Amino acid sequence: MITSRDNATLTLVRKLLRGRKHREETGLFAAEGEDLAAAASDAGVEPVHLLVAGETVEESLLARVSTLPHPARVIGVYRSADLPTDRRDTCLGLWRLADPGNVGSLLRAADAFGASVALSDGCADPVSPKALRASAGAIFRVPLVPWEETPGARIALSAHGGLALHDLELVPPLTFLLGSERDGLPSELLEASTRATIGLPGGAESLNVAAAGAIALYELTRRA
Repeated sequence: MITSRDNATLTLVRKLLRGRKHREETGLFAAEGEDLAAAASDAGVEPVHLLVAGETVEESLLARVSTLPHPARVIGVYRSADLPTDRRDTCLGLWRLADPGNVGSLLRAADAFGASVALSDGCADPVSPKALRASAGAIFRVPLVPWEETPGARIALSAHGGLALHDLELVPPLTFLLGSERDGLPSELLEASTRATIGLPGGAESLNVAAAGAIALYELTRRA
């Protein structure tokens, strides 16, 4: 039982939850909550450390470490190298998405439709606390592939000016490219890809990027 706030494992967890630099240097990340710990276990991803309030650590000490409004009763420490890396025929390529909530939501969409995810430089950390929560455990099931190794043709999703997505022939392997909601995709990616737009019959000018990614994956899978 951990009873000191200066315990080395607690100090590690505190650093992992609060700093991307430390996560990248150690190759470790911390996942808060019983649901994420269960998702890791179901996926066969074993923790380096598993802290359980009242069992392996004093409840008050774990509460001080947690970043959640209602402190987590379980925090697991995992190796990034243990996350899945298998190749899939469908991929979401995320270009400089800085919002960890969007990154996590797109991981969840990829999980729902059997896709992988590629992250460019400048994306939010997929194993940050907010991204992990938004992924709802998908991080332990969805392969993360290098940006340079995305499969098949690239279809760049654009809010305006592209071919109608529902009219395009969508045959895997392929990668849907998604840019940030503010800046979109750069011209060099647009020019090297098939540009597609999701038609919006309502009054909204554009979609949240996570919604757009989910719709694109649904459009692909409904034709299978």
